[in-house]
Amino acid sequence: MRNLLTRVPNSAQSFVATMVRTIFAQPDTNTIHEQHRRIVDQLETRFTEAAALLDEAAPDLLASRFRRSTGGSCGATTRSNAPTRRSAAAPTSSASSPDRADVIRLVGAVLAEQNDKWAVASRRYPSVESLARALAEPAEEPEEVMAIAAAA
Repeated sequence: MRNLLTRVPNSAQSFVATMVRTIFAQPDTNTIHEQHRRIVDQLETRFTEAAALLDEAAPDLLASRFRRSTGGSCGATTRSNAPTRRSAAAPTSSASSPDRADVIRLVGAVLAEQNDKWAVASRRYPSVESLARALAEPAEEPEEVMAIAAAA
């Protein structure tokens, strides 16, 4: 995702990132491939470099689709490691056996996506209790404000 966004102006990065994320929000493999093609076509008109990169990365991006973790009490580490364990598991047939580079690329993509999610979710917001306390208590003016008002 980062490589893709470096080929897009800063003002359009959130728009492009949102568009690309819609690829993986699709319910099945066929619609994922269709959505990928639609996004590449849309990006070609304004951001040709980004569209070319997304099109070139299609085999790696669309190679596997991970199920979302449904555990209620699982920790963040367990949820982030679950797709990694599933993707690194030994395949049952030799026809679908990935080589070492494929596994590294796949695990790296999962960890990079998880890092992006954590980077966005790391914003801290005030709690409901602290907001209620701040609204209930009268606000005192700082000494500087009182000094300026007294001097005027």
